[in-house]
Amino acid sequence: MADWGVNSVKYLVFAFNLLFALTGIAIITVGAYIQASYHHYSNFVGEDFWTAPILLIVVGVIVFIIAFLGCCGAVRESHRMVLGFSIALILVFLFEIGIGIAGYTKHDQLKEILEKGFNRTMVDYKENIAAWDLLQTELVCCGTNGPQDWEDVFHNKTIPDTCCNEALKVLPCTMEFAHKDGCMPKLLTLLDDKSVVLTAVGIGVALLQLIGLAYACCLYRAFRRNYESV
Repeated sequence: MADWGVNSVKYLVFAFNLLFALTGIAIITVGAYIQASYHHYSNFVGEDFWTAPILLIVVGVIVFIIAFLGCCGAVRESHRMVLGFSIALILVFLFEIGIGIAGYTKHDQLKEILEKGFNRTMVDYKENIAAWDLLQTELVCCGTNGPQDWEDVFHNKTIPDTCCNEALKVLPCTMEFAHKDGCMPKLLTLLDDKSVVLTAVGIGVALLQLIGLAYACCLYRAFRRNYESV
């Protein structure tokens, strides 16, 4: 009866770790997607903000390795490997809490960070033409809060061509034909949406880790008793 209980927990831990490994791959995918898709906005946000996707990729790799360790420990019925798996799981869980707290703090500062980035790049527009053109084209926007922001840069009614719809074929682009939405509110909304995705992924993984840790502790005690009885 005891062996049946040990085997049941062992197979549960093994199945959990297969799921956990897939979760690690999912974390890597989410982090890589966000990094590849939105890193070109770093001129406005700053490089420090993009540490979150990088850390997500690192955590995903670590999770995958830990899942492999847990599978091996369950199959080989090694209480030492299961103990190592449990300790690693706790460390990753604490690391994720730290990332979550840091991310929450940084998110509260996001609007202020964007304001500084937009003001700096607009003042040095000649050095950031490519970044502004890409931003205004992709987000279909103009200026920081609207086309009027370009008056202090161009000192006339002319504004960047990317502020206007190409279909209008209006050259030079003027405020009359420019997109009315500012770029900063749109980028802020976009980054807020991505932070929700990161938070959801983090919570989901954390819950899986807690479940896996509970099973691993049960398995460790069972393997330990069997080892000491031999």
